[in-house]
Amino acid sequence: MAEACTRLPLFEDLTEDTIQRLSASGYGRGFLTASLRARLRKAGFRDLGHLAQSTPDEIAKVRKFGPVRVEAVRAFLLDTIARALPGARERQTRDAIAERRLARLRDLPADRLTLHRDEIVALGLQGATCADLAQRSRLELLRTGMLTSSDLDRLVADLAQVLGEGREVCQRAAPDLAERPDTEARRAQASRAALLAEQDREWEAAAPARIGHRADLA
Repeated sequence: MAEACTRLPLFEDLTEDTIQRLSASGYGRGFLTASLRARLRKAGFRDLGHLAQSTPDEIAKVRKFGPVRVEAVRAFLLDTIARALPGARERQTRDAIAERRLARLRDLPADRLTLHRDEIVALGLQGATCADLAQRSRLELLRTGMLTSSDLDRLVADLAQVLGEGREVCQRAAPDLAERPDTEARRAQASRAALLAEQDREWEAAAPARIGHRADLA
């Protein structure tokens, strides 16, 4: 289940107004260092609204980002969202989102996944749900001798696809788009990047950095 969640957005069911507020703030005040913000922008992540709708796996692929820094990003975003959205601090935690996703899987039979009938029988999943499989560990399933590591990768992808149906995952801008000369898209990207960078500088100059918080994100 944890693996499937890394392929789904950091947050779910955010209102359009909340996403617009996040996007309008660029990367906000005191978020990461200038060099790390630049890495995110270069990788195609436009602003906080975009990050909130992106997957942990996609963010972790950016150089100098990994699981620990992704969690720091998630915490910063949650603080920002909670200031504008009542109840978000309880509803939008990683555990709360995972539990809602698991509840959706409880309504889906295990044969919705790409399992052969003999595999379903051998794994004891007759009449079971997708949640029953999702709650079993990778090691436990490997020890049955019925599934290989690549089989489990496929099932994780299946779970993520089932959970993501009808829910948009924000796509990154193509990294090479900014390198195509003399295009309107390139000019628009450069203009927005300059605007956001200037906004970052103004905000950082206006407010002292929060030492403890920046230490986690720098």
